[in-house]
Amino acid sequence: MANFKKEIRLYDAVMLVSGSMIGSGIFIVSADVARQVGSSGWLLASWLLAGVLTMVGALCYGELTAMFPHAGGQYVFLQKAYGKLTGFLYGWSFFAVIQTGTIAAVAVAFAKYSGVLFPDFISDKHEFFVLGDTSFKLTSQRLLAIVSIIILTYANTRGVKEGKTIQNIFSTTKLAAIALLIILGFILGANADVISQNFSNMFEASSIKEVNGEWVITAISGFAIVLALGVTQVGTLFSSDSWNGLTFAGDEVVEPKKTIPRGLAIGTLVVTVLYILMNIAYLCILPLKGSPDGADVFSRGIQFASEDRVAAAAAHLIGGQTLTVVVAMLIMISTFGCNNGLILSGARVYYTMAKDGLFFKNFGKLSDRGVPKNALWWQCFWASFLCLTGKYGDLLDYLMGIVILFYAFTIYGIFILRRRMPEAERPIKAPGYPVIPMLYVIIASIIVLILVKEKPQFTYPGLGIVAIGIPVYFWFSRQK
Repeated sequence: MANFKKEIRLYDAVMLVSGSMIGSGIFIVSADVARQVGSSGWLLASWLLAGVLTMVGALCYGELTAMFPHAGGQYVFLQKAYGKLTGFLYGWSFFAVIQTGTIAAVAVAFAKYSGVLFPDFISDKHEFFVLGDTSFKLTSQRLLAIVSIIILTYANTRGVKEGKTIQNIFSTTKLAAIALLIILGFILGANADVISQNFSNMFEASSIKEVNGEWVITAISGFAIVLALGVTQVGTLFSSDSWNGLTFAGDEVVEPKKTIPRGLAIGTLVVTVLYILMNIAYLCILPLKGSPDGADVFSRGIQFASEDRVAAAAAHLIGGQTLTVVVAMLIMISTFGCNNGLILSGARVYYTMAKDGLFFKNFGKLSDRGVPKNALWWQCFWASFLCLTGKYGDLLDYLMGIVILFYAFTIYGIFILRRRMPEAERPIKAPGYPVIPMLYVIIASIIVLILVKEKPQFTYPGLGIVAIGIPVYFWFSRQK
């Protein structure tokens, strides 16, 4: 009988964590955050809050991973703390939207930036097939996205060694490239007038929204800033998400009780630092406030960068069209490597669910190369289908609040397991227990409540998608 192969060491673990986290978010999300909060101080605060939450979450997961260092990660943690139904609802949401929707979104981002290099060939306007008056269609852009998913899936069916090699190459390249872009921004792109403008009155917040075709600026303060910060976490936390992918591959990690917690801690710290520095670089190059009708990248600012491509706008000011193309290539590398990590780790969750009798039986089989080949290909199929629908972005909006809620549930599980399993071996313990884990749970819960209040059109459908998993769970239970 085939078994998982232990191939992932500490460097591989760090590259898997950091590479899965960095997709396209850091290059575009700051535009929306700037529109929500309207000041450099609160822009940086939004990214810092997401970074701190991510690092605290990763450190707390160290305790859970050291207790259950097996394939499945968060699905296993939730099941141990709350029972099979809760674990399944996470796994169901993970397959239906969270992981596959993210794979689709990242693949389309890869294809979209490929269009910068090949505009005559790759575009969502080059249509091969359209299903009536719907968004379901096959275009050259979506075809390239699907092809990239298929290529990476095939590579990962060859074995975890091949998957981690791709991950190491692309993650190392993009970390180095992002660091270089930050340095070039500070050295060549820094503008004294922009710095003075952006860093004066850093915390004078305002929001700018389109109302009946016109952009309306509203000064915000007090509780309104708290609400705005909560809403911005949809983007900043999504940009920092997928750090937990390493926990899904526990059976393939060398010395998992040590390697996984260290990989989580180092990987999330590296990415958080790079994200903060990247945003400071943006603020040294581009004015935060701009005009939607601006004639050039400078006058549009961060708020209204063309298609929210803040990194491309900053690169244009640093090195003109040449560097803009280089940034497009960097984002292609970033998204391609990000998807490799998502594809590698995601299939391990479905495999574990199937072994528990809570998912399709053939998902729970390993190939002779020690990988869940069937789970990989079904993940590929569903992510590709979501690419065709054009609705993956909406689905992710629906689920982001649920993702944060599952993180809060998982970390609160530490409290439950300490009561239920007091004698269990815990070679790694959550830092600052019980204060820091409880602060995480409280802050994450507050963000979810803010999203319920401010974005009910997304949050309630997300809860609906999770709820659909309840009858599905009982169906699988009866089959078992």
